[in-house]
Amino acid sequence: MFKNVGESTFNEITLENGFYVLHFQNESGNTANFERKIDSTYIQMHFCLKGTAKFNFNTGNYSFDVLDKKSILLYNPQKTLPINLEIKPKTTLVSLLISIEKFHSLFSKESGYIPFLSDENSNRKFYDEQEIKPNVSIVLQQIINSNINSSIKNLYVKGKVYELLSLHFQKEENTNAEFCPFLVDEENVLKIRKAKDIIISKMSEPPSLQELANEIGLSLKRLKEGFKQIYGDTVYSFLLDYKMEHSRKLLESNQYNVNEVGLQVGYSTASHFIAAFKKKFGTTPKKYMQSIG
Repeated sequence: MFKNVGESTFNEITLENGFYVLHFQNESGNTANFERKIDSTYIQMHFCLKGTAKFNFNTGNYSFDVLDKKSILLYNPQKTLPINLEIKPKTTLVSLLISIEKFHSLFSKESGYIPFLSDENSNRKFYDEQEIKPNVSIVLQQIINSNINSSIKNLYVKGKVYELLSLHFQKEENTNAEFCPFLVDEENVLKIRKAKDIIISKMSEPPSLQELANEIGLSLKRLKEGFKQIYGDTVYSFLLDYKMEHSRKLLESNQYNVNEVGLQVGYSTASHFIAAFKKKFGTTPKKYMQSIG
């Protein structure tokens, strides 16, 4: 964990044994420190979406920076490289830790063009630094912003990490995949996240799309495109899913009846709420309450 917390957050997701995603967000004005043990069988990939981070090795005798919009890949089978990280203020960093065994299983047919996977390099250290591709940047934002039911979040993130790896290692001549360059700008991503927060806070009486676009300072077209790119859904479809999940939790709390829950999530008539709930979950709110009671 971070030594100094404040406005710094750290999240680690275990996708499976030997496969981890780490997300660092330091919005504070201070440098945050992070340490994690890791053995020499792991490949480390670090993506700096914003800001700067510094890695220290051998008690500070050796260090290097991961710069804004750059990624680095480290692999040293002969030496343990525990993570000792300084995350500078206003920095967003996503790291992947993958065992070489797991990595081989993903790329066994591609080892011809991933240098450190070839047989003659199997015991050599490898270091690579490159610019984060725009389409990779978008997938990283989707991983960071995933706002999904916790039971399937790992599955979603795992799918996105596979997509991230395939795009990162894609040969240059094949990188004509369509992406939205507008989203590479961190400020635009923050505006889209603000839009999500607004519709959630006003879910009982959500603004129109045009009102929402005006409030966050984007054109209607940019709002719709950006929201779909980051959250994988339209604004109102996302809101409907959120309202249904929220209503399910309110019902589970046993503090409100069906009418009260419907009103809280923006349905003026109980029949409309019941119909929406049944369409989403395949059962009525009343039967759902009975099933968990």
